[in-house]
Amino acid sequence: MAPSPEALRLLAMPEDDYMNDEQLAFFRRRLLAEQAEVESHLREVRDAIGAHQQGGDEFDRAAIEEETRLLLRQADRETRLLRKIAQALRRIDEGDYGYCEETGLPIGLERLLLRPTATLCLEAKERQELREHHFSKSRGDQ
Repeated sequence: MAPSPEALRLLAMPEDDYMNDEQLAFFRRRLLAEQAEVESHLREVRDAIGAHQQGGDEFDRAAIEEETRLLLRQADRETRLLRKIAQALRRIDEGDYGYCEETGLPIGLERLLLRPTATLCLEAKERQELREHHFSKSRGDQ
């Protein structure tokens, strides 16, 4: 997907103007829109879970249980995403948005456009993933 004209305008801004008022306002609008979308979808998922009725033969019940299990996993993922969005909005309010929690360096507009809830710069995220991969390998998870 190509960046929007507004995103292109942000990317064209000088690096020393990082996280200026216009950029912060853009990400606030984007996060609030994503929050509303996730909340709406989460309501639909919860309604779908509530609408499932027990009954029928054991194959029907098994299919309903499997679908409910998948819907619950989806609801859990979306609930976690809502928490991340709320944290990102709080970082905007506190003036910390766009900066890596590990290094304090800018996360970068490109990364934030792809993942507006990011809390780590690319290098810190890669180190985290390497540690997680090493840990899971040492535990024998692979």
